[in-house]
Amino acid sequence: MQREIVITADGSSTIHLPGWDEQYHSKHGAIQEAYHVFIKHGLHHYCHSVIQNNQDKHISILEIGFGTGLNAFITFLEAEKLKMTIEYFGVEGYPVSMDEIDQLNYSKQLNSENDNSIFKKFHEVSWEESHKITPLFSLIKRKRFFSEINEKDCYSIIYFDAFGARVQPELWTEKMFKKMFEALKIGGVLVTYSAKGSVRRAMEAVGFKVERLPGPPGKREMLRAFKEA
Repeated sequence: MQREIVITADGSSTIHLPGWDEQYHSKHGAIQEAYHVFIKHGLHHYCHSVIQNNQDKHISILEIGFGTGLNAFITFLEAEKLKMTIEYFGVEGYPVSMDEIDQLNYSKQLNSENDNSIFKKFHEVSWEESHKITPLFSLIKRKRFFSEINEKDCYSIIYFDAFGARVQPELWTEKMFKKMFEALKIGGVLVTYSAKGSVRRAMEAVGFKVERLPGPPGKREMLRAFKEA
């Protein structure tokens, strides 16, 4: 499938798939979307509401759609700011090539050019092994299809960043969200850019408590789901 690097509205780059008319990140701003959905309403929410009174500052994150590594990179930057220990699991069926990675401008746009080597390292390290990137951030990449996820009670947060239901409807079903519900720890949270009614109903059907939140630029709403005791 043809792929091309494009610049989104906030100046950050993403990968566009013309055959699907789909992007890896929002055309309204790749970095803005990532921060709004996954950091503000995912990581920051979890830190403030779940563990602010807990001395254990270890967080495990599962990303559905490792892709460009943008969400992992900004999570790494936040881990350093928050002094949180994060174990990050990125699942991807079709890894992005290093040629494409070299064309992405995230470290420059994030004013983190000193960390560009770390961004590249995310993509250079081997799959299926744990890599201690810094004392606070470990990365485990898993090359597999999302349907192959079978972990139970493992993750604090899930970043659900799969391609949209328009092009991959099988990823937004009750069957998939049951896997996500089982993979989360009690008290865990799942965040996604999608706000479709069918997605919310699929989440609720498997046990999630779901709330609608204001969306990132270009989207009116997004969803956050909880696994309650």
